[in-house]
Formats: sequence, C-alpha cells, structure tokens
Amino acid sequence: MEAPASPVLSPAQLETLAGVGVELTAEVGEVLYRVGDETYPLIAILEGEAAIQDPAGNEIVRHGRSGFLGEMNLLSGQTVYLTAVATEPMRYIAVERPALRELVAEDGPLSDVLLTTFIERREALQRIDGIGLEVIGPRSSDDTRRIVDFAGRNRLPFQWRDPAAADDPEAAVLVDGLDESELPLVRLPGGAELKRPSNGELARAINVGAVLKPREEVDLLVIGGGPAGLGAAVYGASEGLDTLVVEGSQLGGQAGTSRRIENYLGFPAGISGNELTTKAITQARKFKARTATPYRATALEPGTDRHVVRLDDEREVVAGSVVIATGADYRRLPVAGLGDYEGISVFYAAGPLEGEKCGAQRVAVVGGGNSAAQAAIWLAKGGALVTLLHRRKDLSETMSQYLIDDLVKHRVAVRDRSEIAELHGSDGQLEAVTLKDGERMPVGYLFLFLGAVPCTDWLGDTVARDEKGFILTGPDAGAAGVQETSVPGVFAAGDVRAGSIKRCAIAVGEGAAAVRYVHEWAAGTA
Repeated sequence: MEAPASPVLSPAQLETLAGVGVELTAEVGEVLYRVGDETYPLIAILEGEAAIQDPAGNEIVRHGRSGFLGEMNLLSGQTVYLTAVATEPMRYIAVERPALRELVAEDGPLSDVLLTTFIERREALQRIDGIGLEVIGPRSSDDTRRIVDFAGRNRLPFQWRDPAAADDPEAAVLVDGLDESELPLVRLPGGAELKRPSNGELARAINVGAVLKPREEVDLLVIGGGPAGLGAAVYGASEGLDTLVVEGSQLGGQAGTSRRIENYLGFPAGISGNELTTKAITQARKFKARTATPYRATALEPGTDRHVVRLDDEREVVAGSVVIATGADYRRLPVAGLGDYEGISVFYAAGPLEGEKCGAQRVAVVGGGNSAAQAAIWLAKGGALVTLLHRRKDLSETMSQYLIDDLVKHRVAVRDRSEIAELHGSDGQLEAVTLKDGERMPVGYLFLFLGAVPCTDWLGDTVARDEKGFILTGPDAGAAGVQETSVPGVFAAGDVRAGSIKRCAIAVGEGAAAVRYVHEWAAGTA
C-alpha cells in the first residue's frame, strides 16, 4: 500500500499559515477530524505527531513536526475520507478553508507545495481499499456503472462491491430487502446511505460543487469546465464579470484525465492534466468565478440582451453572454457486449486506480491521438505489457512526434491498421479481443481513446452546427466575431467549435479570447 505524500513546510511557510490561522493544542488520543467531517481545517504541525487512519481504524501514515494534514477536499469542499488522531502532544496551526483557498490563490510557492501534495494524496487514496464511497450494485446495472463512472471521473476514492460476488458475501447482506430499482446503494463517508442517487444527488451529499438557486442571474455563463471553459472563467472573472461555470460531469474535462501533458507552454518537464486543471480551477475561484457541477445544460433560449439556459434539476440561468465550451464525449467502440466490461476492464481514462490493476498485465490501448499515447506510456511505466492499436497506416498523421518516440522508448508495441471486432471474457473481466483480420489477441484490460463527439445535442436548432454537430462560428455562422455563433451574445470555444484544433493549450486560448468578444458584444448592446 502506497502511503500519501508527507512533505514538510519551511519556517517561513509556517509563519505565513500562522498569520491566517489559529494556534491550538491536542492531547494524545484526541481526534483532530474524523471520516465524514465537512468543515475540518488545514492542520500544520508545530510540535508533536498525528496518525492518519482509514474508516476501519487502520493507520495509513504519520505526520510530524512541520508536516501538514489534509488533501484535495480542503479546496473542493468535499467531506473528509479519513480520521486524524494525535499520537503525541501537539501544537498546531489550524487554517479554515476560506482562508486557505485565498492563501493558495495568492502565495505561489506555498500553493505549489500544498496543491502538489493534495493531488498526490488524493491519487494515493484512490489506490487504498476501504476508503471513500462504497457503491454496492450488480455489474449488469446501468445505474451502478453510471455512479462508478462518475466517481472515477471526479477522482473520488470509492469501492465497487457486487452483491453477486462470491468473495464478498457482506455486499449481498447490505442490499438485502432492497428492490432492484433502489440499486445501487451508495454508502457515504460517515455512514449515510443513498439509494440509486442521481449524479447530482451524490455530488450534493458529499459537497462537490456549488448548489445553484432555482434561478441565477450572471454577466457571463460558461457551459463546460474543461480547459476552454476554465480559460473563459479566469479571464471573464478577472475582468470583473460575474461569472458562473456549469459542468455536467467533472471539472477539468478530458484534459483532467491526461497522465502527462508534455507540450504545454511553461512546463518543460510536463504536467499532469489533473494538476493543470486543478490549478486552473483554483485560479478561476481566486477571481470569484463560481463553479457548479454536475449541472447539465438542457436548452438555450436566446434573448435580445439576456439569454436563458435551462439546466437539469429544474434550474435556470439568465446571462448577458454565454460561452459554450462543452467539449466532446468519449466515442465508444462499436462492438457487441461492450457495456458488460465498461468500468471493470474497459476504461476511457488511465487513472491511478486503473494503473494499479494493470501492473504486469496485458493491456491494449486503442487510438491514434496524443491522449492514447500518453495513457500507453504511463501504463507501460507502471509495468503493464502495452500494445497500442490504431486503424491508420501512419501514427504521425494524428500523433505528436515526441510521443511516437516515447512509445518506442518505453517499449509500447504499436500495431497499425488494427481494429477490434469482438471482446471475450466473463463477469466483466476481459480475456482477449478478436481483431478485424481474425487474429485473437490476449488482453486483460482495454483503454479506449477513440476521439469524441461534440456535446451539442441539447442545443437542437437554436445554434447553427455542422453535419457532425460541432458549433459553427464567425462567417460560417453569419457572425462577425471569430468565435461568435449564429446567436448574438453566444460564443463557442475549444473542442466543441467547428474547425478548432484539438489541443489543450489552444482550448485555453480560445476560452480566454472568447471573453474579448463578450466585451465587444456587450459594448455594442449597451
């Protein structure tokens, strides 16, 4: 079991924290916070020691003098998944969450230490059994797979328990007496239970994202929380616009699941998508942009100077301007029985939990883009035997050369003109795939990076789109601004925009540039 990161703070950093926190003491055995707490502070240890325990009371790690306690939930608002107990008499600084968020936004060096550690700790927690949510439901259940997918995409520590599994008889006992329509049962940190919750109900129960009022009014509504949406949020809010970001799945979008982005300007050693988007979210919140998830846009009702966007959960937002940055959804493999394996041995992102499963296993990554290469390389570094399958003749048509070189360096086998025709396995565990040329290839896990389809169906005919569903802008839409859609005051940015280049940095730039057109349009209607 990998223990969470345990860095120490410098005397100057402790002094900075003391300036915004309060000094407290704790006796041996005193509980500093426990599983399910919603408001625990950052704890920086001046003297003494504390043990971090899982829900069963098992010790995971200890932190001593100059160490600090906490992980990503301090910034995201989520409930805590662990318990902290003083093992020596302690003197410590407690920094409440609002003050911590402000400090992280203002103090660059301290922010780097805290954010990097919080992210590493969250990833470590995802690898430890018995921490976080318990999702109890059958593998055959669409609702169970929906919750598992939501938890994975949002990097929530969780455990999936199948009531039919012979090696987990307790799971059947926990759902005994429940109707199939009440599954999955989701047990939350602290003991509360939800029966077949929607993604939104689960998110609210663990304090993920802001809760919107039935009707909100803002200057700028950004729909989508990926790089383009976050770019628009940072620039809109920093320029004084009352900005709201709504996201239907997870903040960070697909970029947030990338293991390593090597060609993003300013990070010569590369940066994980998780770290990049987490810092972007923190930056947006610094300028008072609000982020609300999961809220899915269902309709756009244009107006002359204000637009109404209807959300699921019977919410609506009235906005002076709208930036649509909904990106695209994962494209699924067109083979029979795919749903039986999704979330178990077929995945759409290579995260810590998936990587843990794949060590010394035969793995196939399907796709010819940069995301496929990044996943293949990361899995190979973790000890998996990786084969990259793609349908084209030459990878250079769709993949950056530095990644092609890295595939060779990390001994990823590459097979061109290869497509999967059939899956083989049982109980959700993949055993092999048959390629279209008839070859049967042993594979334990499959990662799909097949591109995506734009998330624009909710727009109907309100906004002009091309034949593939991407949003038309500029002259193609009869609009003056390069990113303006066929509806004045509504703009598109990032992967959702027809003709855009599908790169993270470009999406950020388009999101930022959209704010310029927002100002120009607002000035013209004032």
